[in-house]
Amino acid sequence: MTPQEMAPRIVRYGELRPCKTAFIDAHTPGSDRKENFTIIGGGVSESPDQHVHITEPHGFNIGAAGQPPYCRNSLHSHRTAEVFFVLSGRWRFFWGRWGDAGSVVLEKGDIIDIPTGIFRGFENVGTDYGMIMAILGGDDAGGGVIWAPQVIEDAQDHGLVLGENGKLYDSKKGQSLPDGVAPMPKLTEAQLADYPEPEAGEVLGFGVRRYNDLTALAAKRPAKVIGAKGVIRDRPGFEIDLITRGSARDDMHSHDRPSVLMPVTGHWRYFWEGGETVLAPGDTASVPAGLSHGAVPSMEGEAALYHVVGTDDPAGPTRRT
Repeated sequence: MTPQEMAPRIVRYGELRPCKTAFIDAHTPGSDRKENFTIIGGGVSESPDQHVHITEPHGFNIGAAGQPPYCRNSLHSHRTAEVFFVLSGRWRFFWGRWGDAGSVVLEKGDIIDIPTGIFRGFENVGTDYGMIMAILGGDDAGGGVIWAPQVIEDAQDHGLVLGENGKLYDSKKGQSLPDGVAPMPKLTEAQLADYPEPEAGEVLGFGVRRYNDLTALAAKRPAKVIGAKGVIRDRPGFEIDLITRGSARDDMHSHDRPSVLMPVTGHWRYFWEGGETVLAPGDTASVPAGLSHGAVPSMEGEAALYHVVGTDDPAGPTRRT
């Protein structure tokens, strides 16, 4: 594969195309300045304005959220796994019906696998614009987002209505629900009773790992972060490894399905049969199935990247092993 052929499979941080109307809370004060990015796969965006950088199915989706300080992503739930790692900034993740069941603050490189079936949200609590990267299970990411009822109510007060077809309609643009399309129904109290309110210890113990701890584990060989044998023992339809300068190898290997390289720190020389390039933090590289490739740091200093590859495990509810 030539460098020209590989270029469409590499999404550079500086070329990411944001959508500011991706979700139902796009006009809600406190959430109206966020930017959403769909990097690989269709994601769960509710807006036709969302640009998808790489459409090829990988068995999972890659996205990102960029937010200025104290901008919030509203409470929602997913049917498949949602894993985040912090690329920049300082972020508070919170969960529960009203967002007060528990919370944790994460910093650069930290990762969280949020259990399915609970409401969760997040906000940038740092002093600068921040970015988090997201991996969602399944090619269709579970069919969309499930919003806490108050989020839908707040959105209606600010001109946005979500149809039962999963599409957004903006009264500020003169839009209304088409004939035959009803509003997305809010969850009933009986349905809400099925959403647990886990305490902080449960979520932190299951799905939160700190970057400094992971880099120590990956000092000599790649650390399995998420997987059947990972430090997070979940099987969400994909596995995630962390590779550092000490565990990177310059020999080539391949996978029987597409994989993804996502640098956190440092610059990485990504090479394959036919070419090479340099990846920087925030870049996302999709490696074709069956292509022999490798990645090693290209400069001195700290260097770590997350590597994501699909598995035969079905995307769905959190499964501990």
